[in-house]
Amino acid sequence: MMKLLVNILDSLGAAWWVRIKTENPQCTYCFGPFANKREAEASQDGYIEDLESEGATIAALIVERCKPEDLTVYGEDGEQSALEKIPTLSGQAS
Repeated sequence: MMKLLVNILDSLGAAWWVRIKTENPQCTYCFGPFANKREAEASQDGYIEDLESEGATIAALIVERCKPEDLTVYGEDGEQSALEKIPTLSGQAS
């Protein structure tokens, strides 16, 4: 029943998410959805620990209601690097 509630909240953009911005690498990670702010805050330490164990430096952490388009955004200010912006075209001869 709780999963259904979270799915409904998420579809309405009313679910809670943990957004963590890191330096080195410059990324923004979104973890969730959660039914309420307390659940999101209770989970944030585990996400921080995982990211730090991978060598990331935490720059900011925000617990908010939102509906993120992407769960991981690479690059400064959420922008992908120029190399990542180049489209991959399959099935075309060079």
